[in-house]
Amino acid sequence: MITGKDLEGPGRGLESLPIPISTPGFDAAPYLTATCVITRDPDSGIQNIGTYRGHLKAPTRLGMMTLTSLRAGGYEHWRKHYARDQAMPVAIVIGAPPIVAFQGPQKLPLELDEIKVAGGLAGGPINVVRGRTVDLMVPAESEVVIEGFADPTYLEPEGPFGESHGYVALEDYNLIINVTAITRRRNAILTSIISQVTPSESSVVKKLAYEPLFLAHLRDTLAVKGITRVTLHEPLTNLRKVVILQFVRGVPRTEVWRALHGVLTLHAFVGKFVIAVDDDIDPHNADAILWAMSYRCNPSMDTHIVPCRELGHGPRTTDQPGLDSALLIDATMKAAMPPLALPKREYMENAKVLWEKLGLPPLKPETPWFGYSLGDWTDEWDKNALDATRGKWMDRSESYRQRRRRGIIPNTPSRAAEKTED
Repeated sequence: MITGKDLEGPGRGLESLPIPISTPGFDAAPYLTATCVITRDPDSGIQNIGTYRGHLKAPTRLGMMTLTSLRAGGYEHWRKHYARDQAMPVAIVIGAPPIVAFQGPQKLPLELDEIKVAGGLAGGPINVVRGRTVDLMVPAESEVVIEGFADPTYLEPEGPFGESHGYVALEDYNLIINVTAITRRRNAILTSIISQVTPSESSVVKKLAYEPLFLAHLRDTLAVKGITRVTLHEPLTNLRKVVILQFVRGVPRTEVWRALHGVLTLHAFVGKFVIAVDDDIDPHNADAILWAMSYRCNPSMDTHIVPCRELGHGPRTTDQPGLDSALLIDATMKAAMPPLALPKREYMENAKVLWEKLGLPPLKPETPWFGYSLGDWTDEWDKNALDATRGKWMDRSESYRQRRRRGIIPNTPSRAAEKTED
């Protein structure tokens, strides 16, 4: 444990820790990234864990960003201390037990203590000890614990820092943490995460919890019928902006729209583009999603803009109005559609066998890789397609001749014309 004067001076305190620069060429300094920052509500006494970036500035001082737009627990606690003109005790844990570290990036209700949640997931209590200079409980098996107090009066410039939304977060005024102690294990292992363009370590940790959380919210809390999956788009967009909802085919449109709106009710900062698709659309395939939006969605009938949304986590620009909005898109089928235009599965599987027999490079199929019915297909057309593969396509020549019609224009559906005559 290092305290008092032993923290001060060149090469001491925070400067003694080998903290990397995450985004060389843009970051202002080494940054703590894989943090579990522990604070406590001065009213209820309930502790909170959040993962916040820490800008190293001096052996005994660092800047800390707690996002106001994400309603971070650490920020809410700081506001209460600020109102009392009291320094806020802080414990920054680096290298917490994995089950505890998993809690930091999540956004649980403020009245929940994440260490207790971690104990629930672990099936037993998490060992904790009291801090040496702050009245906070910290995981006993931590690698490094940095203790200190957040200044109740002043803020300092913090940043720039390469952020998970894919842009550099520019310099803002943020919290000042005055360090009072550093406790570490002998031969401690310092952990750090890459939190820039996603997918990254931080987004993967959040995705594991966010997707089941949103599915449970829609399916169990709101009782939306037919929803099978919630996917938060990760590459570049960082989970919160694009949400894909997957439904069983034929679910009532009322349920689709309940879910589209319901997504916006769980977290104020998740859901800028919310898209509903059928169960044949791979929610991880942006091309498949755009295909569904192109042919299963009528923008004038199947979209809705929700105003007055929070901006959430994103780059600051001078043209921002202070509020965002959300676009809800129903890209599910509203009626039966023709089959997907690829050979049926049995033909594609046979082609794969032939491909492998020839010793050609290994195939990496992407969904969709075979054709399938989407409801608008008849037994007669199915028989005709089978006959075609058997070389019997000329057998229908006379049938086509007998079905000739006058007084119609090209592209007239045959079923419509023949039904009219009947």
